[in-house]
Amino acid sequence: MIGVQSIVGVTLLLSSAFAAPQRQNGQTAQQRAMKIPQGVSAATDGSMILDTTVNINGLPIRYKVSGPAAMFKAASQVPGAQAGPDAQSAMGVNVLLHGDGGQSFFDFPNQAVQKNLMGVAVLAPDPNLFWGGGQGLQRTDGVAHAQAVNDLMKNELPKVMAFNQSQVYFMGVSGGSLMMSGFFLPAQMKNFPGTGILLSCGGMAPQVPFQDADNVMRNTKIHYQTTVNELTSLQGSIPQAIASNEKLAMTAGLTPQQIGAMQTVDNTPAGGHCAFDEQSFVSGVQLLANGYSNIMQPGASGQVQGINAPTVLTTVVGNENPTFGPEARQKRSVETL
Repeated sequence: MIGVQSIVGVTLLLSSAFAAPQRQNGQTAQQRAMKIPQGVSAATDGSMILDTTVNINGLPIRYKVSGPAAMFKAASQVPGAQAGPDAQSAMGVNVLLHGDGGQSFFDFPNQAVQKNLMGVAVLAPDPNLFWGGGQGLQRTDGVAHAQAVNDLMKNELPKVMAFNQSQVYFMGVSGGSLMMSGFFLPAQMKNFPGTGILLSCGGMAPQVPFQDADNVMRNTKIHYQTTVNELTSLQGSIPQAIASNEKLAMTAGLTPQQIGAMQTVDNTPAGGHCAFDEQSFVSGVQLLANGYSNIMQPGASGQVQGINAPTVLTTVVGNENPTFGPEARQKRSVETL
């Protein structure tokens, strides 16, 4: 089998954040993505990447998982797989949900093992590759997509990978952050206690009833990372997400100090949408993925190389409304698969 990294001359799908759904040559983004072969390839740190698809609740869920070959199980067909069919391991995972159009799925910026977290990226089961379906702030399939991500991690990934199922962290990018904050956090995060979600360049208040809110607020690290020149629509929805989750934490009985330890926010970078390096979408997302452990994992310093701040871990208490400037869209070409 071959992986994306070994393909020459295949360009990847790009689309602007919240762009209108596009067809090229009569095909949807999902149909074009299907042309990119799946299989096994090498990660940037020498780990192995498995790119495969499973059917979950009637949805085609394509995902990538990266880790040492020994962590894979025989069912993965990864060369060097050694883990037994029921094995777990001490290594956790960081699950990334891409932005509209799928760019970060194909880039797989979290593929390198980072402080004992292996990388997972999941492709939205939507014709336009929008997490939650719909468009903009209207994510009409958010409930179904959130359930599919939960079921992937609980039921399907353990069939091919040995990992610590108590150490499942998440990272959303743009539209992926909308689905995570609007649907996954309130409906599914109760199933992943003691971990956290990094909501990058996106966020909105819960769109469905919050399940087991008190325990989720006590046990979930939430970090909001944005930029000064964020998209105008997100300049409104991100503060709403911050305020909603802070209020839930207060209702759960957390003190301001406890809230500040669990819920943090930063918008230091003077860049456009997702340009955390103040340069571009792709490099900005990669920078943030590189700094994931310094933001999300226990003992994190909050220092992210490339972000000019002593720490990005600023409490949300008193900082519910980040200071934004005029919207600046990053240049992103639209290519065909």
